[in-house]
Amino acid sequence: MSATAAVTDFILDTTMEDLPDELLAEGRRCVTDGVGVMLAGSTDACSRIVQEQIASQGGNPEAAILGPAGLRAPASLAARANGTAGHAPDFDDTQLSNAPDRIFGLLTHPTVAPLAAGLAVAEREGATGAELLEAFLIGFEVECKISEAINPRHYMEGFHSTATVGALGAAATAAKLVGLTRPELAMALGITASLASGIRLGFGTMTKPLHAGRAAENGVLAVDLAARGYTSGHDALEAPWGFFRVFGGGFDPARLNLGAPYTLLDPGVSVKMFPSGSLGHPSIAAMLELVKTHDLPAGDIERITFRAGRNILNPLRYPDPQNALEAKFSIPFVLSCAVLRRRVGLAEFSDDFVRSPEVVAMMRRVTVEFDPEIDARGYDRMRSAMDVHLKKGTTLTVEADVYPGGPERPLTREELRQKFRDCAAGALAGDRAGEALAQVEAVDEVPRVADLVGALSAAPAGAAA
Repeated sequence: MSATAAVTDFILDTTMEDLPDELLAEGRRCVTDGVGVMLAGSTDACSRIVQEQIASQGGNPEAAILGPAGLRAPASLAARANGTAGHAPDFDDTQLSNAPDRIFGLLTHPTVAPLAAGLAVAEREGATGAELLEAFLIGFEVECKISEAINPRHYMEGFHSTATVGALGAAATAAKLVGLTRPELAMALGITASLASGIRLGFGTMTKPLHAGRAAENGVLAVDLAARGYTSGHDALEAPWGFFRVFGGGFDPARLNLGAPYTLLDPGVSVKMFPSGSLGHPSIAAMLELVKTHDLPAGDIERITFRAGRNILNPLRYPDPQNALEAKFSIPFVLSCAVLRRRVGLAEFSDDFVRSPEVVAMMRRVTVEFDPEIDARGYDRMRSAMDVHLKKGTTLTVEADVYPGGPERPLTREELRQKFRDCAAGALAGDRAGEALAQVEAVDEVPRVADLVGALSAAPAGAAA
């Protein structure tokens, strides 16, 4: 099978008219959520550093950097900044598993890279909101299907697929907006495959958000080079030294079933309720329900034993987090936060709270254990169990694999809107968040993406045609 040809054909041949109404509706939700988390992350320390470094370079002000920075930059650099911001809070959506051997929660974060690339290129090219949504959904599908198809060892051995496969999704979105020819598109995919990188060593550090930013940037860069005649291998995905073999040792061609069905519809996507590693979300939800149902103050709890398989324990690897970034991948922190605050939101992920005496003391009461029986049940769901030992001598046990934002409990429209408002609160002043939300929710009705971006940034509007 020529995987590269299949992806190329899908990008070039798919149009808005081919996309079912249900897919368009879900795409609007992803855009709304993705823009929201970009705004939330635009003020994070890692985003400010990226913004400052981009500002120091200067360059053609083709596209806006979202949030309060008031910066414009070349499209590829704006994509880097917005992509980094979109992953900084670890609040962006996650691709669901469609089989037991494809690890639930670890395939990719599918929205941020193609959306960041799409916003920047659409503004530069003078595209409409409908053209942006079309290109975004195509890039989203390409990213998800490649992530499903590649051998799972890609992620298990340390690559971060949001960085590697996300770059290919970003390239697909940018290519659709630019209007590459078939030969140019094949070259763009080859260039992107060579640029793709990102290892899981960066989890719990500023480098993890940069993975999404670089994925968006690499996709735009590859498309811009290919449009100017830059060359690469024409069979970038399936060649002996191509993406699938080098990054994963191979792939399953049957899983590269682009649009049949669309991944966004089946199995769908998780929209996060908590700004942390998704693998802990069922446990957070279960702990919140337990402490609220039993009205448990922290003082009544002697200790908590958390049990899970390798798919949960390996990524959530910080037993004693030293800052907010590490806390996003720490079971002791998120459980302690649920007990102490009875919420796990943006405000809780601050360095001061993570290292506060009450949190440190509570985390010392949380024990994390490998459970071979849970591990043996497979990784197609995010399974865990918790034993809450009370000082009065009783133990409450709860199992977890369902969570708000997941397939069994999708966020309602109002919950998604409230998440957007919470995310935008620190980036947009006054009533601008409400105005921005109205535009983002109707993205395909926006005459110019430049106008939409103007509502999301302190940067002056561009002059795109």
